[in-house]
Amino acid sequence: MWSLAIPDGLVMDPLAPTALAVPSDFMDRIGSGLTILRDHGKKVQKYVWKNRKFDILKKSWKSMVNVVLIDAKDTPSGSANGLYCKFRLGSEGHKSKQLSKSKLSWCERFNLYLYDDSNLEITVWHKGKQKTFMGRCVIDLSQLEKEKTHELWQELECGQGSIHLLITLSGTSRIMPLDNVPTTTAVQHATPEGDKFSWYRLDNNWGEVGELTVTVYGAEGLCALGISGKADSYCVLELDNSRIQTHTVPGTSDPMWNKSYTFPINDVTSMLTITVKDESIINTMKDETLGKISIPLLTIVNDEKAWFDLNNRSKKSAIKGNSPKIQLQMSIAWNPIKASFRLLSPKTNKYTEPTPKTFNIPLIYSNLKFIKDIFYAVYYGNEHLKYLFEWENREKSALALSAWLLFWFFFRMWMTPLLVLIPFLYFWATRSSANLMPISHFDEDSSEEDLDTTKDDKTIKTRLYELQDLTFTIKDGIDYVVSLLQRVKNLFKFAVPYLSYLVMTVLFAAAIAFYIIPVNYIFMAIGIYKFMRKVLNPDRIPNNDILDFVSRIPDDKMLKQWRELRVPETNFNRTYSAKKR
Repeated sequence: MWSLAIPDGLVMDPLAPTALAVPSDFMDRIGSGLTILRDHGKKVQKYVWKNRKFDILKKSWKSMVNVVLIDAKDTPSGSANGLYCKFRLGSEGHKSKQLSKSKLSWCERFNLYLYDDSNLEITVWHKGKQKTFMGRCVIDLSQLEKEKTHELWQELECGQGSIHLLITLSGTSRIMPLDNVPTTTAVQHATPEGDKFSWYRLDNNWGEVGELTVTVYGAEGLCALGISGKADSYCVLELDNSRIQTHTVPGTSDPMWNKSYTFPINDVTSMLTITVKDESIINTMKDETLGKISIPLLTIVNDEKAWFDLNNRSKKSAIKGNSPKIQLQMSIAWNPIKASFRLLSPKTNKYTEPTPKTFNIPLIYSNLKFIKDIFYAVYYGNEHLKYLFEWENREKSALALSAWLLFWFFFRMWMTPLLVLIPFLYFWATRSSANLMPISHFDEDSSEEDLDTTKDDKTIKTRLYELQDLTFTIKDGIDYVVSLLQRVKNLFKFAVPYLSYLVMTVLFAAAIAFYIIPVNYIFMAIGIYKFMRKVLNPDRIPNNDILDFVSRIPDDKMLKQWRELRVPETNFNRTYSAKKR
């Protein structure tokens, strides 16, 4: 009998003839797919049958409708608790969650598919002791512009009140075949009109300060968790509450979308978020992403066609794939005067539900270290002032005294904004060339990623000791600050009347002095007093007058101890005193 050698990477299929071999990586993908289906069987069944996605995937719909249900207003009193909505578009239906006393807004997102019937019907119900119909409304989606997010307050028919919605229609079909996908040269990147947002064009629409154009060309190196190992990928672009989705390119790790979109800008400090997702049922149920990137609008370089690395911000591990990246071209135009005034108004709130909070130990360690550095900076700054006041270095102390006297002699109130400019000028002049990176490649989470991925020789025990040391340092600093604040509060509340009356007398005297003597001369006198104390009394102990006075005032803990010093009267003494009266 002749036997054939099986190459490496192939395994024998026990159910197949002897000469048939199956690649091992293919068997691994089948096994992982079956495991995911088994673990998420109920979710997949609900996803396929209850929401009718299985039938939808077989059909060719005209557009996808993304609806965000936000909240309701002017509803009958007492009906907010237990209020919910039902959506119906063609044969597809969805139901929202019920409002509760702790949550008076829905902020839910729904994806529906548009066929021939373009009427979106929304009914509002109240679930109390019995189910009550509250009203309905019908929205003709054919009247809405595609590739744009519309914010609507829709009045309820046959009822009272209105509901708040965000509706976006994607303008392409679900899947475009690979042979029909245009090449990268077929799409033209449009640049926003610069004259429309010139600084002198101040129309009545102050809510829209600019315009952003984004062209999504394609991606490379994507990875999928499905059995085929290929991704049915699409892009989701989000700017504040605007959300647009591209078509799906099936069965490839290097999709080409070649789509251009335009977003209105309400705040120039916002961030454009681009998420690449897989349309497969398994990844949809697991809410998996193939990559994500967030780009601040102020870092965009107009008309620059560049590749951006895709990351996974929801996990510490690196994203799977062959160095996944996406090719974009962006242009932005905005009115600087409108944008400046917009910064003084409240920031736009995202209506969708935020990402659940996670316990990030490296981030906590970094924050604690930052607070510790602040405490140390204040401490060393105070020590440096003591060093100057005690004339340990005569040249530096004399120079500091001269600078203090000259500053307050020439100081005027209009110079105050110029003093605030000093830190800006210092950091602007001393910033290194490393900070002047191309703004198109800016990554706002680079420091956090470096903290997560940095590997050193420190053991877990050493890390825990460092974290404990940081915690105790911050605890001591917070206790000291809280004690000072409590002492000041007790000073105002006459916990020690003598000290409170003394402060009141000093404040009255200071008011008279400020009325008679110019402020410049008063601060010059204070500087001379602080610097000359050591000269007049060489044996004095260094101290801070104000902190020493505040230390005489009891905090809440000391007041509690003072109250416990009083001996309570016995019942016999109280009865004897009452009879005597």
